[in-house]
Amino acid sequence: MKTSPDVDADAMAETGRMHRIAPQVRRLVAPNPSAMTGPGTNTYLIGSDECIVIDPGPDDPAHVDRILELSGGRITAILCTHSHTDHSPGAASLKRATTAPVFGRPAPKDEFQDKTYAPDGGLSEGQPFTIADDTLTAIHTPGHASNHVCFLLKNSGLLFTGDHLMSGSTVVILPPDGSMRQYVDSLRRLQDLPLAAIAPGHGAVINDAQADIERVIAHRLARENKLVAALSRRRAASLEDVLADVYDDVPAFLHPVARYSLLAHAIKLVEEGRAKVEESVYRWLG
Repeated sequence: MKTSPDVDADAMAETGRMHRIAPQVRRLVAPNPSAMTGPGTNTYLIGSDECIVIDPGPDDPAHVDRILELSGGRITAILCTHSHTDHSPGAASLKRATTAPVFGRPAPKDEFQDKTYAPDGGLSEGQPFTIADDTLTAIHTPGHASNHVCFLLKNSGLLFTGDHLMSGSTVVILPPDGSMRQYVDSLRRLQDLPLAAIAPGHGAVINDAQADIERVIAHRLARENKLVAALSRRRAASLEDVLADVYDDVPAFLHPVARYSLLAHAIKLVEEGRAKVEESVYRWLG
């Protein structure tokens, strides 16, 4: 990416801090740090005289005020990568303060959604948003959530990935709305795009986009192979039977969260005809 003296593309994401990570891109980290969000949700402001905001984050008054301060209130659009509660709730307050329209795909019906999420417009595949002399393009990337969208900034090749890819960790896939099969397919689609770097929803910029995508695909398939091996040994097992084996490299206190992704892997095997499930018992058909 092109740089200028005040750009720090390698700046660590720090709770409450703003960094300019590209000439027309500022990253503001929301004050919602946790084990699942890292330092907090990354809110991105694209442009200078006018701004497009990606993922306004939680409906935290101080965070919303800071977005308004940095943008001078000149916001032309608010884009939500998806409607989980750490990414989109701030959109309603930001819209009230600026009248800027909110764009996002329809929310699925599960307990993980932001109840205030009410986009004014949808996001179709390839939908462009012009800002200054650049273009943001929407890319539908289901997997983490069925309504998940990434955005590619044309001139810099910077991909805003929400929870599709994140720095220093892998994302949780939450069935039934989340799909491991769709997640891997979405990652493979990104391999065909002219990407330079990744601006994730949590954590710092990832500078070699394609290498990281390849790493994540390999990690997911390696995890799948561990499930295949565990089922093959037992021929039939519940997820509880194999959880510790498949996630033996993950601390036990994270296993309840890992179980969501384990379920997603198991569903993928069933969808592919490699396993079947009856009353929560999975049988390997190898």
